[in-house]
Amino acid sequence: MNKTWFRQYRPSAAPDVRLICLPHAGGAPSSYREWPVLLPGNVDVLAVCYPGRQDRFAEQCFTDMHALADALTEVVLPLTDTPFALFGHSMGAALAHEVTIRLAKTGRRPQVLMVSGRAAPHLAKPEENHLGGDEAILADVRRLGGETSSDALDDPDLRELLMPALRADYHIVGTYQPSKAGPVATPIVAYTGDKDPDTPVADVEGWAEITTAGFRCKVFPGDHFFLEPNQRDLVADVANVLVGGPAR
Repeated sequence: MNKTWFRQYRPSAAPDVRLICLPHAGGAPSSYREWPVLLPGNVDVLAVCYPGRQDRFAEQCFTDMHALADALTEVVLPLTDTPFALFGHSMGAALAHEVTIRLAKTGRRPQVLMVSGRAAPHLAKPEENHLGGDEAILADVRRLGGETSSDALDDPDLRELLMPALRADYHIVGTYQPSKAGPVATPIVAYTGDKDPDTPVADVEGWAEITTAGFRCKVFPGDHFFLEPNQRDLVADVANVLVGGPAR
């Protein structure tokens, strides 16, 4: 395991399945710090740490989705010796899909791709907050809520630490053009909140058109960060998917 890219909050000596979790824009692996204790012991949970945050603060942030997907695919490949699944929220969902496309070209496919809080690639609306500078980015972060918009953004020193990653990730999302690839031969499970201001449930259900291997969508009460108040129920569903397959 590449310890630069992955955080393992609970080691699993002999896992039956590996769950690789990708954070949202501005997010960090700590978003998934509680997941390991909510999942069976045979699930190895690895949370991705993008460059430019937490102990990778001194590294240059990626500003292009495809460059980030290329780099992440390279470090995920050695982990595919065990059955594995990808989970990504918001920007992380788009990134997980791009990694899945790249892995398929090597003959390695996740047993399931789980996408959260993100419209299907062909239905995603253009986002231009990155063009409005820091104030537009901060306003959008606060509007969407979640851990990133906590008191940290009101503290000038902490805000300055967070801004490089937020600027980079908002640029990634705002300039992203999905890969021109056909549907993946990997089952997809999508999750969303029923009150997400930017992502209608119908647009999330559009992920059904991106796979030839089965699809299911589960809607939770809540906004873009529905996964925080619904964490226990969401992770329980993820566990069922990993054990019994996407149809459960």
